[in-house]
Amino acid sequence: MPAPPPAPVAAPVAVVEPAPIATERKSWFDKLKTGLRKTGTGIQAVFVNAQIDDALYEELESALLMADTGVKATEYLLDDLKVRVKRQMATDAAQVKLLLADAVTDLLKPLEKPLVIGEYTPTVIMVAGVNGAGKTTSIGKLTKHLATEGASVLLAAADTFRAAAREQLLVWADRNTVEIVSNEGGDPSAVSFDAVNAGKARGKDVVLVDTAGRLPTQLHLMDELKKIKRVVTKADATAPHEVLLVIDGNTGQNALAQVRAFDETLGLTGLIVTKLDGTAKGGVICAIARERPVPVYFIGVGEKLEDLETFNAREFAQALLG
Repeated sequence: MPAPPPAPVAAPVAVVEPAPIATERKSWFDKLKTGLRKTGTGIQAVFVNAQIDDALYEELESALLMADTGVKATEYLLDDLKVRVKRQMATDAAQVKLLLADAVTDLLKPLEKPLVIGEYTPTVIMVAGVNGAGKTTSIGKLTKHLATEGASVLLAAADTFRAAAREQLLVWADRNTVEIVSNEGGDPSAVSFDAVNAGKARGKDVVLVDTAGRLPTQLHLMDELKKIKRVVTKADATAPHEVLLVIDGNTGQNALAQVRAFDETLGLTGLIVTKLDGTAKGGVICAIARERPVPVYFIGVGEKLEDLETFNAREFAQALLG
């Protein structure tokens, strides 16, 4: 009679190293990691030669707040991390750092959402943002991204409020070799209306409407944004299909305030977060995830056309925590 098989021995719970980044995204990940260095350095420093004790969590709290993660997201992440540390029976700071990356990934995961093109022809995308956030530049980069994916794009220069905005968009249109509808000094709503009709007539896949730079406190200008949206709907009853806000990562908690204000005015469907390579405040994406979870379609870490990429929660968390 064969001997009974030995009873299974419970394996110790191990902290699993994150999966490697896919090869085609590796160069982007390296760029993102470099870009987030200012934000991540203070957080990563907490784990150097640290013990798992109250002091570690207090220092981590300070580091997260300094990165503009915000009070609510910081409290949420710390509570989540403590549960993970206990459950995994982590014994050293390096494991805790990996678990924090998991916690950040799970917090940011709901913000991951692809920009869908093709459900409507054309897909009308309204783009808003305060002056200086990198709105028009981001439209140029987004045009490049869409063209690379095979989509035909028509630009609408509806930022007639800011001097030189039209000229700036014309440069981006020329670089991307795409058509543009503009009217110097014209009414932004009229330009938007004409562009949507032109997009339909010319069979374009996407119409990108560059709206004027706004401060949420400028109520008359915010009202004009509402008007543009109404007029776009008159040109196409299903449009706009996307309403994006470009925010500057440097502005930290102010960026969160902008997301709230523009979402209340326009009903945002997505965000583009720019200039993450020049800021120590990149943790604001965590604050957005906790307090106003509007999807982040793209993030930017540089000035080149290709320096705008789709947002991936795991990549962001890994790049942030080194």
